[in-house]
Amino acid sequence: MAALNVAKRHLRAVMKQKLKATPQASIESQSSTVYNTLKTLGAYVNAKRLSVFLSMPSGEIQTDAIVRDALTAGKEVFIPYLHNNMVEAPGLPARVMDMVRLRDLADYESLKPDKWGIPSIDPDTVAERQRVFGGPDAQHSDNTLLDLILMPGVAFDIDPSSGAIRRLGHGKGFYDYFLYRHGLKAGSLGQQKSPVLLLGLALTEQFLSPSEGAVPVGPLDQPLHGLILGNGEIKGPLALANKTD
Repeated sequence: MAALNVAKRHLRAVMKQKLKATPQASIESQSSTVYNTLKTLGAYVNAKRLSVFLSMPSGEIQTDAIVRDALTAGKEVFIPYLHNNMVEAPGLPARVMDMVRLRDLADYESLKPDKWGIPSIDPDTVAERQRVFGGPDAQHSDNTLLDLILMPGVAFDIDPSSGAIRRLGHGKGFYDYFLYRHGLKAGSLGQQKSPVLLLGLALTEQFLSPSEGAVPVGPLDQPLHGLILGNGEIKGPLALANKTD
C-alpha cells in the first residue's frame, strides 16, 4: 500500500506540472467539445438524475455548459457537497461528500465560489435540499439514487485486461467513499447493484498512453464505465453505445 501511495503522489505531481502548462484557450475549446460529445451519449440523454462536478477555474474540463443544459432539459442535477462525517469511528474519513440538488438555473447562478474558485452550495440551505444521503424529508432524499455521475480526475487510462477506465483522483477519497455508500443505499432499497453509471470528463492531456505509464490503482479504486476526452473521443465500455440514434 505504501508503494501504491508513492506512485499516486508521483503521478499527481507530474500531472500538476503538465496541466499547469495547458493554455486556458485549449481548456475552453476542449470543454466545448466534451459538452457537445456528451449530448450525443445515451447515458446522458436518458439520465433523469445525475451529478456533475463544478470546475476549478483552470486545469480541468469546465462543466458550466453541461450544468445549464441538464437543468434546462429538466434533469435533476446534483453537485458535490463536502461536510464533516457525522459518524466517528476508526478508519472512517473525517470529511465526506454528499450530492446535493440544484433547484433550478437561478439557484445555480447564485452559487458563490469557494477558496479554490469552485461554485459551492451554501451550507445553510443543505437541510432544505434533496440530497443522496439525506432524509427522510419532504424532498424524499431517503429514496434518492443517481443514474449518472460525471466525474473529474487528475489522470486516466484504460485497463488493458478489462477495458474499463482507471482514474487517479486528487487523493482525498471523496468519490471512492461516496460510491461505496451509494452502493450500500442501493442495496437497502432492494437493488443488488447500484445502477449508477460513472463517466469521466478529461482534457486530452489527462489521458495516459501506454508509453506514458499506467494509472496506479488499489482495491478501493472504482473503475469508470466511460471517459470523454477533450478531442471528442469516448473511451471505455460506453463507447460502444455512444449515439442515441
